[in-house]
Amino acid sequence: MVSTVGSFMTVFALTIWVWEKTGSATALILVGFFAQLPKLLVTTVAGIAVDRYNRRYLMLLGETAAFLCTLAVALLYLTQQLQVWHLYVIVSLYGAFGQLQILAYSASISLLVPQEQYTRAESLGSAVNYGAAIFSPALAGFLYPRFGLQSIFWIDLITFVAAFVTLFIVKIPQPSPIKIINENNDIETTETLWQKLTFGFRYIWANPSLTAMAIAFTLFAIPNDITKALYSPMILARTGGNSEILGTVTAAAGIGGVVGAIIIGVWGGFQRRIHGMLLGFIGHGFFKIILGIASTAPVWMVSHFLTTALMPMFYSSSNAIWYTKIPTELQGRVLAADQLIGIAVSAIAPLIAGFLADKIFEPAMQPTGNLAPILGNFFGTGVGSGITVLFVMMAICVMLVGLIGYAVPTLQKVEDSLPNTIPINSNKIK
Repeated sequence: MVSTVGSFMTVFALTIWVWEKTGSATALILVGFFAQLPKLLVTTVAGIAVDRYNRRYLMLLGETAAFLCTLAVALLYLTQQLQVWHLYVIVSLYGAFGQLQILAYSASISLLVPQEQYTRAESLGSAVNYGAAIFSPALAGFLYPRFGLQSIFWIDLITFVAAFVTLFIVKIPQPSPIKIINENNDIETTETLWQKLTFGFRYIWANPSLTAMAIAFTLFAIPNDITKALYSPMILARTGGNSEILGTVTAAAGIGGVVGAIIIGVWGGFQRRIHGMLLGFIGHGFFKIILGIASTAPVWMVSHFLTTALMPMFYSSSNAIWYTKIPTELQGRVLAADQLIGIAVSAIAPLIAGFLADKIFEPAMQPTGNLAPILGNFFGTGVGSGITVLFVMMAICVMLVGLIGYAVPTLQKVEDSLPNTIPINSNKIK
């Protein structure tokens, strides 16, 4: 959490810096796009590495890369050479090594706690990010206008020490060696490169319920990631670029995430985890609609609090299903395949959001725009109105995914149709 507070402060401050320098939603969104792009290239390879090599060392490698990336940005800024395109390059490196670290962490959960505690463990793990989100925007929003970006860089670099020390101390179990069974039920000692890279996808496709899970989360992620990309530009545009209001609203969201994580950690979530996922989608979308419709900071704070309070429920419920149904020695590659789908969405959705916001919805919601006569009385006209309309439309789609999910039998029966450890069916996978 200490390390993440520093990292979140840097991300928040750089968001403000890019907005001040460009005033463009697209410029902000491109930073997120370039952070996601390299993950498309490295995720399957990272999954192989996680199943093969020491996961603690892989996490240490990720932390080292993050430290060096932050140091590079700090040095460029201090020498007055930092440009927006520099961030595109640096966040690409950060994203590539960060994905390796995330996979190593995710695949370690099932080795550290028993199956019945997966939901609790995932929710408490989520509390790290949400806890950081409480302090980071408030601290960065206060420090940035008073002491400059450099003060935040130094805090971030110092907090990396906590991550390094923790990873050096902690012991993380390693899974059993991977065993691939051929058509004659013999153990194969070698795989082709193509088999290694595609194993996770073939494993998911061979199990219809896991396929349904992947499709449902993809349909949720597309509109949800668009709203995530629009959130900061929407608040900044509607408050005249007020970083303190953005920081306060974002901090309220962090508090909501921590409260939601604690509730799930104590409660343990629904006995049928699929309910936690789908009900979480529905509630998350509903409160995002309120967030978009609202026009005052207090209502933004409450709605964003409730929005993020539900996130630990649907993320931990979904992840617990994956951990329960996939053997530990295969989780690196299978989780990599599942995450790669999400990464592709995360890379594309911000580009869609930036184009729609800057080129279509913002012009359409200007006083003379095409949508202003229809929606202007409700959303207003001028700067930020078009972003808000798009945000609300996507939030409605998020809610609909959860509602429609209850009408899909294959998705509903994922916990009944699959045993807690899925045997490798080579005839289907190979």
